[in-house]
Amino acid sequence: MDSRFWLWLSFALIAVLLLVIYSIRWHRSPQLQVDTECGIDKLMPSLSGLSLGTSVEGNRVEVLENGAFFDKLVERILAAEKSVHFETFLWKPGRLADRVADAFMDRARAGVAVRILLDAQGSKTIENDKVERLREAGCKLKFFHKRSFYTIGVLNDRDHRKLCIVDGKEAFVGGHCITDDWLGNAEDHKHNADVSVWLHGPIVHTVQGAFSENWAGESGELFIGDDFFPVLHKVGDTPIHAAYAKPENSAPAVKILHHTVLCVARKKIWIQNPYFIPKAEAIKAMAAAVKRGVDVRVLMPSTSGSDSPMVQHAGHRHFETMLKAGVRLFEYPHTLLHHKLLTVDGCWCGVGSTNFDDRSFDTNDEITLGILDEKLAAQFDGIFEKYVARAREVKLEEWRRRGVLHKVHDNLAYLLKDLL
Repeated sequence: MDSRFWLWLSFALIAVLLLVIYSIRWHRSPQLQVDTECGIDKLMPSLSGLSLGTSVEGNRVEVLENGAFFDKLVERILAAEKSVHFETFLWKPGRLADRVADAFMDRARAGVAVRILLDAQGSKTIENDKVERLREAGCKLKFFHKRSFYTIGVLNDRDHRKLCIVDGKEAFVGGHCITDDWLGNAEDHKHNADVSVWLHGPIVHTVQGAFSENWAGESGELFIGDDFFPVLHKVGDTPIHAAYAKPENSAPAVKILHHTVLCVARKKIWIQNPYFIPKAEAIKAMAAAVKRGVDVRVLMPSTSGSDSPMVQHAGHRHFETMLKAGVRLFEYPHTLLHHKLLTVDGCWCGVGSTNFDDRSFDTNDEITLGILDEKLAAQFDGIFEKYVARAREVKLEEWRRRGVLHKVHDNLAYLLKDLL
């Protein structure tokens, strides 16, 4: 047999392997047809059930913005008496990483159980000596989906969650990453804007369960007892549920949640998201919402404000369709707006790690909290208004006149949307 045969055979085997890997990761998209007379304020049991969770009553939520988040996070880590569980996607060397690592080591040396789960791709630049020092101090540290033959089918599946649980009694969930870009107060292009929440109440058990899912997957270790799951009493009036599960042969919970709330909104949908590349079914749902009188607005970074301009160009692909449907789009040029916030009808909020794109909805491991709280919704809407005041609204006629190169860039970027 000549060399051409072996070459074509190699190509065929590679194609089959890629098809197998794709089929493993492929999820069905939900059909966005929801028939209900209820407002979203009456749908917490439905939203939590559809997204494979349970709505939990009696919680308290505090919003933490920009670099101030880390002051509270480090303070609470240093106050830990029994356990600290931490999970993140992006960890890069710098002042912030040193500060957080020092807090972990301080608690581990004091006998506190410290478990750290880092995504192997997002945290690939962490120093080897930093990992060794953390482990020598007593921290248990694992990497999610390290490159190996055994993980070849899931290498594109990244752990994008950002959460921390202290003593099983309080938790942090949001978008903040461990790099120096997240310090400061979004005052310039070098300092990102972001929002996370500090939680108390029974919902902390759910967040602990989300951490356990990936920790057990990487380490095989389960943790039980009051150090991790203490009895938690009601400390407030806010019901919360968490979406993070990824069932086989169905849409992940975060996708179902985000798409469903588009269909049940009656008054307003305000979205803040750094990577906004909605699929056709979500665009149709937003258009239908506008038709029934819903005020639909999206705030995102512009290409000049983004850390990944290619993502913004991919999102541009459907701007004209959304603008024609009446969706209002705003681009913020000054720095990276990393908020993953969604408010519906002034009473329901979504906050967490999930981007509004295929990678978050179909591939990454994510977490989004669904929260029913009018005051919190007003606070998130206030954040929207604060940044939109310095944003540029995209207008349909002006958008249609953008240059040919811009349009080509948009369409080429969109071809890579699943990988961005």
